[in-house]
Amino acid sequence: MALMVFLKILGERIANEILMYFRSQRKSAQDVSLSDYIETGTDGAALSLMDVVCEEGDLLEQVSTRQTVLQLRAAVETCLTDQERQVIRLRYGLDTGVAKRQREVAAITGISRSYVSRIEKRALEKLRSALED
Repeated sequence: MALMVFLKILGERIANEILMYFRSQRKSAQDVSLSDYIETGTDGAALSLMDVVCEEGDLLEQVSTRQTVLQLRAAVETCLTDQERQVIRLRYGLDTGVAKRQREVAAITGISRSYVSRIEKRALEKLRSALED
């Protein structure tokens, strides 16, 4: 009789452990690692999820580039005079994404092309100094 009770308790504990195992598996069933292999490529090499999801380019390089662009924009706003800022924005297309020639900048601003060149040179020197600090 005692053996029957023992087996019943043991059976319940085993059943409980199995149930707990399946519950834990169900909770982690949605967890996926980027290094998990999802298939084998046509060349026989294993293809991981990271290979499919990963974007070309180095993430650190992208962050560094973004940081540099932010520093450059801040330097343009703080280091340059209004006229220098306007020339640099037009020349390099900082607002529109379309860079203009010195002749076009001269026509827009109403100054000579040679003066645009001097302003641009002076502004670039200021920006170089600001970004080196």
